[in-house]
Amino acid sequence: MAIRRVAAYAPPGVAHMALGVLSGVFRRRPGLPPFELVLCARRPGPVRTDLRLPMHVEAGLDALDGADLVLVLPTLDFREAEEHEDVHAALRRAHARGAVVATFCTGTFMMAAAGLLDGLTATTHWAFADELAARYPRVTVNPEPLYIDHGNLVTGSGAASGTDVALHLVRRDHGATTANAIARDLVTPPHREGGQRQFITTPVPAARDDEALSAVLAWARGQLHRRVSVDELAARCLMSRRTFTRRFRAATGTTPHAWLRAQRLARAAELLETTDLTVEQIAAQVGYAGGAELREQFTRYRGLPPSRYRSAFSARRPAAVG
Repeated sequence: MAIRRVAAYAPPGVAHMALGVLSGVFRRRPGLPPFELVLCARRPGPVRTDLRLPMHVEAGLDALDGADLVLVLPTLDFREAEEHEDVHAALRRAHARGAVVATFCTGTFMMAAAGLLDGLTATTHWAFADELAARYPRVTVNPEPLYIDHGNLVTGSGAASGTDVALHLVRRDHGATTANAIARDLVTPPHREGGQRQFITTPVPAARDDEALSAVLAWARGQLHRRVSVDELAARCLMSRRTFTRRFRAATGTTPHAWLRAQRLARAAELLETTDLTVEQIAAQVGYAGGAELREQFTRYRGLPPSRYRSAFSARRPAAVG
């Protein structure tokens, strides 16, 4: 079922940043799916945030019972997750009836305490990965990805990855055009390549390198119809191939080849949704040798062939935001 009704559980000490992510992605926008968002707590009333500011929450745990998506928000008090059996039971009920249950950062502790992640691989903020693994040995903890999707169970890494998780879920259920429109409205990338490693004590490129990389990325997006080599990108930045590749990874968390592939497939997804072009015609526009190559790459990295993607999302053509 496509996500429409979203219920977010706010534990004591809930991260203020997570509340911003929630309202940013799932607020109503003209021309886009009308998400219904409700914030709930163990019981209605005041809930303390990580900024020590009280927040009034009108709904209790029964709000989770009718949601398509249940989001467990992160908290400073994540070590108390095992004490909230009523929350565990509500999450298990939601999962059992087919709702998507997702979280990010320290919210993974609550999902693990509820037993939902037993036998699965999950992620959390890299700083708490070892503790998560020690507390819940039935969960395989991988601190590298920005998020891990098991279908109706999704975990994300740091607090900022809440946006990645939310946009991924929107993209998965409502298509790339909808996710891209929300991302443009938020002025954030619709999909980030790479994992948490890029954020752990990585060197920050100098300002002039940032400008040069931004310019070459913008140029490369306009050249998706042809194969652009790494040497060509490096030359436009006035760098050697080795220096360019190192600075590109430092700035983006991925390789030039992986970034270009992601851009091609994202553009292909948009064309599948919004045009009647054949797969062969789309392949030519996004730099693939033919339809067979596009089908293979799209299926491998998007999880389903172009024909199925188009049948699922081509009827959803929301108006652009802004």
